[in-house]
Amino acid sequence: MGISLIGRSIGESVTLKLNETAAILREKGDPVIHLGGGEPKSRAPIDALVAAAGLLNSGEIRYTPADGIPALKQAIIRYTEEYYDRVVAPENVIASGGAKQSIMVALQAILNPQEELIYPAPYWVSYPEMAKICGAKGVAVHAEDGTFYPRIQDIEQRVGSYTKAVIINSPNNHTGAMYSEQFIADIVEFCERRDLYLIMDDIYHRLIFDGRKPINCWDYAKNKTETSKLVIINGVSKQYAMTGFRIGWAVGNKKLIEVMTNIQGHQTSGPSAVLQRAAVAALNGLQSGVESLRTTLENNRNVLIARLKSFDGVHVTKPDGTFYCFADFRNYNKDSTALSKFLLDKVWVVTVPGVEFGLEGYLRISFCGTIKDITSGIERMKWALDPNAPNELYIGERKLVRDWM
Repeated sequence: MGISLIGRSIGESVTLKLNETAAILREKGDPVIHLGGGEPKSRAPIDALVAAAGLLNSGEIRYTPADGIPALKQAIIRYTEEYYDRVVAPENVIASGGAKQSIMVALQAILNPQEELIYPAPYWVSYPEMAKICGAKGVAVHAEDGTFYPRIQDIEQRVGSYTKAVIINSPNNHTGAMYSEQFIADIVEFCERRDLYLIMDDIYHRLIFDGRKPINCWDYAKNKTETSKLVIINGVSKQYAMTGFRIGWAVGNKKLIEVMTNIQGHQTSGPSAVLQRAAVAALNGLQSGVESLRTTLENNRNVLIARLKSFDGVHVTKPDGTFYCFADFRNYNKDSTALSKFLLDKVWVVTVPGVEFGLEGYLRISFCGTIKDITSGIERMKWALDPNAPNELYIGERKLVRDWM
């Protein structure tokens, strides 16, 4: 079969595959607890649902401009002014089928074959695959001190003659680490000095804890003209619990956005008219739901961290934001894929292997579900892994007996 070199190099999304696996097991009646998910369980804003229903009821659902409808672009412009203190024109904005597509078309507009995209590790699973789709190379940067918080020196050491862009995701999927203002200031200054594109993946920037405030990268930019290579990515999926609506956006210089629009126009055309209307309503409507979600997630995080600390040998860094915890399980199994499969097979708990994010021996555990999911899931994991645990465990009416260890 004649599959392209790029096609053969791209692996499936492990997170999407696990979602599928969990759904199949649930259909079979297995009592699965999904601690690997990446979507909040709260409902989408009522304003968004009403707006989508209104357009559906009209029956007038047509093609949209490749870069998004004017109403959505205006909402994004207002959002950019509020959170980035940056007034932009419609030509600086593109709306896409999710923040993932915004990143993808940005990389296709920026990267040439063999050029490099730099990103801190652990990293979102799609970054290296996206670089491959462009014929380029993803370069992961591990913090020299072994933490989840890189320094500018760590980035500088990996930048070479082929480096074209840096992408920063803060707070980070999958560690929950929110990078410091000093690091953001340093990376903006460094990329401007080296004439590199800097893509700020800010999809979680309002889901932060312990009194933290979103960091505005534009505060540290010296070049605020149309030659700036700073690109902001965001969307409605996480903060508004609208993952299935698939609306994201990018804000950048007009030339880059023009090229991204050309690519997207041939790739998928404009995003769905119905879903864009929903996104407009979410952005322009009541914002109390974002704070409610943030508060719920912070409480969930605290419960999860307390439960994980009851394990002997699990090391955990308290997440600053997002809804993920990246815990070190190397004392139990250094092979995170095998460990994740073991927990799914033995106690029906879904986790994500850390190797997929560039760090072996870790598991990504999500806390965006219910408190019951978190406590029951961790209880099952502890029973499966703790050699001193009782020999039996009841899950509903099912009796599990340990036949391992």
